[in-house]
Amino acid sequence: MATIALQGKSVQTIGELPSVGTQALDFELVKGDLSTVKLSDYKGKKVVLNVFPSIDTGTCATSVRKFNEKASSIENTVVLCVSRDLPFAQTRFCGAEGIDKVYCLSDYRTGKFGKDYGLEIIDGVLQQLHSRVIVVIDEEGKVVHTEQVNEIVDEPNYEAALNAL
Repeated sequence: MATIALQGKSVQTIGELPSVGTQALDFELVKGDLSTVKLSDYKGKKVVLNVFPSIDTGTCATSVRKFNEKASSIENTVVLCVSRDLPFAQTRFCGAEGIDKVYCLSDYRTGKFGKDYGLEIIDGVLQQLHSRVIVVIDEEGKVVHTEQVNEIVDEPNYEAALNAL
């Protein structure tokens, strides 16, 4: 378990993030059209997982906007923005905001991604949602960078994630 905070109040996650140097676990998430996508579908590409509690909060929305802006110039890289929001909410947000360079994916069906990656919040008001996490995976599927933001309302370190690419 990891201890993080929501506005200063401690909350726990279900486990620990994958270790740098380990093989990233494959996963299956839901796209806006309700089809599914797996990590293995991006084999040979660098992958940034931008994980957060909900697209409908200020910090989460900001992270999607910033990665959309910064990801457009990075070759052979895909940014996957992951939450437990319904795909309809993610699609609405991306359409309204002109988000077109990152992919919003949902873990709403099973929550397995959040459990497997050790980032599901297990207590407090955000229980069963995902904590704010960045995981960077190289072309061979190895984890090269992780960050679990200590205070959920804070933004991740975008530069550290992008420098890991």
